[in-house]
Amino acid sequence: MQLAKEILGGKYEFVLTSHIDKNHVHNHLIFNAVSFADHRHYHSNKRSYHEIRRASDRLCKEHGLSVVVPGQDKGKSYIENTATQAGTSYKAKLKATIDRLIPASADFEDLLRRLQREGHEIKRGKYVSCRASDQERFTRMKTLGVDYTEDTITARIAGGPRASRQPKQRDDRIRLLYDLQSKQGGLQHWAKLQNLKLAAKDFAWLEERGINNYDDLESKAAVVLEKRDAAHTSIKEIEARTAELSLVMKHAATYWQLKPVYDRYRQSRDKEKFLRGHESEIILFEASRELKRMGAVALPSTESMKTELAALAGKKDTLLAEYRAARSQSQEYETIKKNVDTLLSVPKEQQRRHELE
Repeated sequence: MQLAKEILGGKYEFVLTSHIDKNHVHNHLIFNAVSFADHRHYHSNKRSYHEIRRASDRLCKEHGLSVVVPGQDKGKSYIENTATQAGTSYKAKLKATIDRLIPASADFEDLLRRLQREGHEIKRGKYVSCRASDQERFTRMKTLGVDYTEDTITARIAGGPRASRQPKQRDDRIRLLYDLQSKQGGLQHWAKLQNLKLAAKDFAWLEERGINNYDDLESKAAVVLEKRDAAHTSIKEIEARTAELSLVMKHAATYWQLKPVYDRYRQSRDKEKFLRGHESEIILFEASRELKRMGAVALPSTESMKTELAALAGKKDTLLAEYRAARSQSQEYETIKKNVDTLLSVPKEQQRRHELE
């Protein structure tokens, strides 16, 4: 009741329910998301969650109740957490044993052999499982946490750090600033902090490229955009030439294949009889003579066309790499420019409001 009154401030209707769940009291707090006092909606987000958690932890300490400290064991069930605190958790004991044996083990298999010597039964399968002598069920090692998977243990034996202690990967992608007008309450406060971080990252990006003013930004963005469009145009030209060569090769192959048949047809005394027996070949040969209307009076050899196609394919691969790089740079410049425009518009908007006031 104290928690409900503190976090809801007497403005939201709520119901408290309690029941016995696995030998302990389980509570539920259900409240109307709309305040009956000022009709405002309750916003549930990270900020409000942390406020609830802090209030709950403080009240639990005041009343002598236990508090679960967030950390590596997040997601642990109530039973597992209680067993850990009581010192009867099989998972906690197995983790402690593995931590103790890792420095003395040569590899993962050696670790398993040492676990067996200490009374653990090992079961292999898709995942390695262990069971203590007084334990009813096996425990999969992967359920112990990121520090106890087979790959992580192997890395730790080799001298690597725990997976949970490795620094997070940097995200170097350029992002748009958040729209503060669409955010409310705690979410707006969070968005303001994120925008400050993004703005600092944007200015560092500009400084690395020697961009000191808005004109430099526009000119360099235009150069990258022009490079992207030029690569795209060249790719389209190569694709058109490749399609043309493929058609020429198709007609040329048909031409050279059926030319002996057509020569016999021209030399035959009874052309109608010969045509009845080779009508399809004659029609295909005459269709292949379409090459003359394409400007290929002297039919190029198949080998020369294959060589040209291979050269075009290599050039297209190079241009595709250039196009993708330029497109990525262009997107970065576009995002940076939008962010700078947003930042520059803030003082103007504040000045306009000041003048109106």
